[in-house]
Amino acid sequence: MLDKPAAQSATRTSGPLAGFRIVEFAGIGPGPFACMMLADMGAEVVTLDRVGAGKNLKAVAVRGRKVVELDLKDKAAAAQVLDLLANADALIEGFRPGVMERLGLGPDVVLARNPKLVYGRMTGWGQEGPLANAAGHDINYISITGALAAIGTKEKPVPPLNLVGDFGGGALYLVVGVLAALLEAQKSGKGQVVDAAMCDGAASLMSMFFDMSAMGRWSEGRDQNFLDGGAHFYGVYECSCGNFISIGSIEPQFYALLRQHAGLTDADFDAQMDRKAWPALKEKLTNVFKSKTREDWCKIMEGTDICFAPILTMKEAPKHPHMAARGVFVERHGVTQPAPAPRFSRTPSAIREPEVAELGAIASAWKR
Repeated sequence: MLDKPAAQSATRTSGPLAGFRIVEFAGIGPGPFACMMLADMGAEVVTLDRVGAGKNLKAVAVRGRKVVELDLKDKAAAAQVLDLLANADALIEGFRPGVMERLGLGPDVVLARNPKLVYGRMTGWGQEGPLANAAGHDINYISITGALAAIGTKEKPVPPLNLVGDFGGGALYLVVGVLAALLEAQKSGKGQVVDAAMCDGAASLMSMFFDMSAMGRWSEGRDQNFLDGGAHFYGVYECSCGNFISIGSIEPQFYALLRQHAGLTDADFDAQMDRKAWPALKEKLTNVFKSKTREDWCKIMEGTDICFAPILTMKEAPKHPHMAARGVFVERHGVTQPAPAPRFSRTPSAIREPEVAELGAIASAWKR
């Protein structure tokens, strides 16, 4: 467990990271999401943003932050930022390589002032390599990892929102890297740079599939493997009402329950793992699920070990009995949003209100 720094803010907050100080250089996508998680877990996150940014404080991505509006190209402001970073535990930025250096806030300069600082860098292509300085988005970063080629229909790949690159391969790897570096810094007294690239993280997320491919258990084509929709027992089906359900009956005992509850008495369904039989069985199961509404199938299958769930929209999800019982979604400023995750038994995370703050006041409060 991370030890809290000796000097804590006068206002103590809940969460395992209470007392840790993080400076965020405002960006888009994975950087703000990572800082939202850190703020939910109790860290004091100060976001340095452009003038006028305070108008967007109701956005989910800035919850829990102290937002400081300034012009980083102004030398006086940059000097104040260095003073702030001298007493910070971590820095997170998501600019293209070289931007922070040109602002006079690169790792060499900042770590000279604060040797224990963890310097988190979030990019798509990484800090080096042939594409390091090229523009890109999630869809591009996952394209070169093998991930996007494996997701979609037989006809073409389908972008999985920006969950794989921006948030899964980007923000979450950045959070893990920063926390690991904070742990190490407490032992060594030295900070370091965390180079979190979305192409790296997305490739890492593909580890199991590279492993299965090496063992001959995964083929390059889409919609023909047991986890990409190729298998009849693991996929999405439309119901008579036009809504959809999902099943994941991989294990034999779960598959047996699927057959029992769906009335799949046809002997052809005995060949669960016969890949050649999958297309025909998928067609038969498609007709079975189209015979009832989503609500009907929920009454029949939900809560069993079939591995079943209705496919809900973002408006429907918060109202689901399980999600509601766990309080997975909350409402702030009229906006329904996910609650902090994961959950801690002794130091629970919490959503704190964002606020516009003055850089000088924060820098003075942070002096150790």
